[in-house]
Amino acid sequence: MDQRIIYQNDEGGVAVIIPADCGLTIEQIADKDVPTGKAYKIVDVSDVPTDRQWRAEWIVDEADLTDGVGA
Repeated sequence: MDQRIIYQNDEGGVAVIIPADCGLTIEQIADKDVPTGKAYKIVDVSDVPTDRQWRAEWIVDEADLTDGVGA
């Protein structure tokens, strides 16, 4: 898949879910895997920083997490 699911973790950083090709849609995976009550956004893989050294510094505005909420 060329998409990722992002949400804000409890420490204020950004969690990134890399979905597996398991027969579920990305929306179904997000509903299943994003923690209950957490807003999420489905983004293109190119929007996720590739340099893991700075991944902890990546932030997202919760107002931008508009694709759904974990079930």
